[in-house]
Amino acid sequence: MRHFLFAAALTCLPALAIAQADDHVITDTVEQHILPRFKTLADTSQTLAATAQTDCAASSAPLRAAYSDAFDAWVAASHLRFGPTEVEDRAFALAFWPDSRGATPKSLSALIQAQDPIALDAQEYSQVTIAARGFYALEFLLYDDDLNTAGDAAYHCTLVKTVTADIAATSAAILQDWQTDYAGRMMDADTSDTYRSKDEVRQELFKSLTAGLQFTAETRLGRPLGTYDRPRATRAEARRAGRSERHVILSLQSTKDMAIHLAGSDTALAQRAAHEFDTALAQLAELDDPDFSGVDTPASRLKLEVIQQSVEAIRTLALQEIGPKLGVASGFNALDGD
Repeated sequence: MRHFLFAAALTCLPALAIAQADDHVITDTVEQHILPRFKTLADTSQTLAATAQTDCAASSAPLRAAYSDAFDAWVAASHLRFGPTEVEDRAFALAFWPDSRGATPKSLSALIQAQDPIALDAQEYSQVTIAARGFYALEFLLYDDDLNTAGDAAYHCTLVKTVTADIAATSAAILQDWQTDYAGRMMDADTSDTYRSKDEVRQELFKSLTAGLQFTAETRLGRPLGTYDRPRATRAEARRAGRSERHVILSLQSTKDMAIHLAGSDTALAQRAAHEFDTALAQLAELDDPDFSGVDTPASRLKLEVIQQSVEAIRTLALQEIGPKLGVASGFNALDGD
């Protein structure tokens, strides 16, 4: 399952278009968009782990608040699926979703039932199945009516502490790689063995923007929408924690920031992109459906479909205007849906 893989590589436009790309776009995007998001993710994940050490009860208000902050930070960075997030499948270790086969609750249930000692050590825990790690596993431990009370209470507490420590360690590793190595690889592409030129870096950044928008439209919104005859509210992202709508908002806010950075000095293009994003965000503000359970009613479903169309319109603008501005264009691409 590769949600952000493209079926075909990005292709270069004529040299004239490439030459028109702003030289400072890469540096600005790395320094002002990417690095701050992974710094926030590392900081909030560390706070989450520290909070769990103090209070590991599933109903703990401080723990749930720390979880929300850290999960927010991940969603804001979740479109940046390249480089350090892909090492050792770190992105999936933080966020294994969609989980169409229910692997996360099954894996957690097995650990709890057996009181598996692997949960006693966060470093050892990094070797368990990815389905039992990260923010979605923690959602089950904190919000699922069956799993948050299953098994021995002491073991459940230990498991919460270990999962949060694992999240913090993974987030810290991503940030360290960005700060000490990968940021330089992107900003000095001509001397890097990762990218052969700045054109390839622009391609990577543009791919992250368009794939992030596609994931929001087709997965965050598309999965619960299902079909008109068969809506699938229970497939909404993080619905147990009531975060489904929030994730769409956070993702759009973050990709809006990236789109504006990629527009560079073209203020008119940046304004057009911002307007498209603001339209979708205004529609979400009127929705008031935290877990997307409203897809079961025609009126609420229609509102969600309109939002999905607005996100697709943003992606179209990116493909037709931001890509050419950067000197890159996207070939056919699709999410590897599972």
